[in-house]
Amino acid sequence: MNQSRGVPSAPTDRYTVISADCHAGADLLDYKPYLASGHHEAFDAWAATYVNPYEDLLADTADKNWNSDRRVAELEEDGIVAEVVFPNTIPPFFPSAALMAPAPTPEEFEQRWAGLRAHNRWLADFCAAAPGRRAGVFQILLNDVDEAVKEIRWAHGAGLTGGLLLPGTPPGSGLPELYSQVYDPIWTACAELGIPVNHHAGSASPPLGDEPAARAVFMVETTWFSHRALWHLIFGGAFRRHPDLKLVLTEQGSGWIPGVLDMLDYYHARLVKAATKAAGPKANTAESKFGQGLAASMGKGPSEVWRENCFVGASFMRPHEVPLRDRIGLDKIMWGSDYPHDEGTYPYTREGLRIAYAGLDPAEVAAMCGGNAARVYGFDLDLLDPIAAKVGPTVEEIAEPLKEPPADATSPVFAPGGKVRVW
Repeated sequence: MNQSRGVPSAPTDRYTVISADCHAGADLLDYKPYLASGHHEAFDAWAATYVNPYEDLLADTADKNWNSDRRVAELEEDGIVAEVVFPNTIPPFFPSAALMAPAPTPEEFEQRWAGLRAHNRWLADFCAAAPGRRAGVFQILLNDVDEAVKEIRWAHGAGLTGGLLLPGTPPGSGLPELYSQVYDPIWTACAELGIPVNHHAGSASPPLGDEPAARAVFMVETTWFSHRALWHLIFGGAFRRHPDLKLVLTEQGSGWIPGVLDMLDYYHARLVKAATKAAGPKANTAESKFGQGLAASMGKGPSEVWRENCFVGASFMRPHEVPLRDRIGLDKIMWGSDYPHDEGTYPYTREGLRIAYAGLDPAEVAAMCGGNAARVYGFDLDLLDPIAAKVGPTVEEIAEPLKEPPADATSPVFAPGGKVRVW
């Protein structure tokens, strides 16, 4: 499959599939060599008493997270030739997987930061073990912006091409909201170096407890909390001040995007209009006060910012989302398998692609299942296409509608009754 200006042409035989959403991490004790030596004694004491809360990280299959050869083999078996690698396991001194962990307190910051930096260094080696096949997403904490910027520059030099994982700022975190200009040094560094800013579902939700109702509420609300990064950065003017900044929203669905952009455009136009009229006889209306300074601070409207700066990691895109692809932006959508999670499409990625993309123009499928990710994350299609020519799903098989999902499939892509989400 050739690429012209980042848009794949229609493939003649097989698709080059790049998963824009996979997860990996080291086994707990294997982080120690990557941890600064001054933390080794404390790490030994912590690791000796830590109880892993995740069954999948204790099972025989847990090595999918760190066994490089197994991972390449299973992804190829599933038709995938490259992956964007988000975190998954427990880094040193964390109470849970870093993606879901709350922001550290001031007392916790030094050790937690050392733990994340150990993960980033492990990840650089893990990606180097499969050259050109992995784009590692490195982690930062927002508690210390200067330290975050140093890590951004280190990660860029270390070849972690998956970009930065932006933590959330949920209510109660004690951190400035994402619209705050205190984070401008982070946006500056990412825009300057061409580093995508990724915001993955789960990291922005406040703690809710562990009651059955709390778990259900988490499932309903978690994507909404993750979406907040979009309107925070837009209304905060991050894209006006840093027009080369790229934001990727991953594993948050995609069907919500057109409606939310319409809503954001509505509020933007309404508030700016009210503020513009503030010089007249209705200068003291409530809406004029809400809109004061907004036009100057944020620049372009939300939909225009989306078109120029934003992308979606549409993990296991569902059939009801596909008809919205033109409104979302065909060049914005990056399919993901979510390997090795059981809600992901492995080992039924071909079936997952069929249920979503059967009957579409092959050029569109090629863009969503690989070409867009190659452009955003810098994968070399000249390297990947020959591999895909051997292991990728054929155009013919993906064009065939899926009549029945695999009986033991666990991914929501196969769940009946899907509807376009409100968020």
